[in-house]
Amino acid sequence: MPRSADLRALLAGPVLEVAPRLLGSTLRHGPVACRITEVEAYDGANDPGSHAARGRTPRNAVMFGEPGHLYVYFTYGMHFCCNVVCGPERTASAVLLRAGAIVAGREVARERRATARTDRDLARGPARLCQALSIGRDQNGHDLTREPLVLEPGPPVREVLTGPRVGLREAPDRPWRFWLPGEPSVSAYRPATRRGVRP
Repeated sequence: MPRSADLRALLAGPVLEVAPRLLGSTLRHGPVACRITEVEAYDGANDPGSHAARGRTPRNAVMFGEPGHLYVYFTYGMHFCCNVVCGPERTASAVLLRAGAIVAGREVARERRATARTDRDLARGPARLCQALSIGRDQNGHDLTREPLVLEPGPPVREVLTGPRVGLREAPDRPWRFWLPGEPSVSAYRPATRRGVRP
């Protein structure tokens, strides 16, 4: 289990520095562990793509707290996604965990993700990652230094690729998505699409 002070120190910096550092780390929830291969940075009030761009709400309150906690949100009325809160308190910066490779508890992950065609798809995408790790509303605000859900930093990675974030309408061109090259679990890039307006 990571020491609280060590993890907080790792996550206390600016989000654009913290995000690539999380690549290669392991998120473990009970029997299932996932090595993080893709992330996106969200910079609070400085980022129109962030949930915290317009200030604090009951939904995003966890983002304004201490680094090292998990911000979980529900999207499209069907999926959960999770973010690691980082930076100084009250800055509301966070890193979305976009994708990973299951490195422990693969059989359990397969049961939870029965529709996955291959093992690379078990946690390929933020909603799939949460499903494979059984992360939902109850984990919102969880301290990632405490069992059963912990973030374990990995060794520094040698190479990181970067590009635009996926599916954003606000600030879509900022190259704030980071991923490990050659990782099959990295999700496919999709730009935002405009929704039709009914007359």
